[in-house]
Amino acid sequence: MIRHALIFWIAVSLAVLGLVTGIMDYGLGWLFWTMLPTLLLCALLIYAYRLTQKKPNGPGRSRPKVKPSQKTMAKVAGVRKTQAAPGKRKTYPFQVIEGSKGKNDEHLPKYH
Repeated sequence: MIRHALIFWIAVSLAVLGLVTGIMDYGLGWLFWTMLPTLLLCALLIYAYRLTQKKPNGPGRSRPKVKPSQKTMAKVAGVRKTQAAPGKRKTYPFQVIEGSKGKNDEHLPKYH
């Protein structure tokens, strides 16, 4: 964490040093023309990002509410009734079949 912070602050201080040196050598016009492509690129990326974001309930995009039919509600109610209570165990049609190899007490763990 500290390593990342150190790298970040070194990069920020070098960027500030470069901006100050550039302004001192070439004036504020240099800063504008140097930063213009970067600012345009950032603005373009923000605009593209906002276009791709979906606004489900934005103004003018309201969707009408659809009331489910009685048949659909009956199906949902039937599914809810058939679900088992969370505390009960389900019975599975599987069973453990003992293998043909004999059990060896040497390989069994002493503590479970």
